[in-house]
Amino acid sequence: MIWTILISAVAIVFVFEGIMPFLCPECYRKIMRKLIAKHDTALRLMGFFSMLFGVVVLFIMHHHLL
Repeated sequence: MIWTILISAVAIVFVFEGIMPFLCPECYRKIMRKLIAKHDTALRLMGFFSMLFGVVVLFIMHHHLL
């Protein structure tokens, strides 16, 4: 069961990751160029806060649904 949930979560990530390049490839390309130009520290901070946001959302969802 845990594998099913994990695979479903990864699949949802792929769906959300694909929305922007599908809807507006030019905008997506511009965003990617800006990201490539950023320093490693800035990218690490963005990744950290993205993960932190995800953990907080999961925590809130878990405690409100159970």
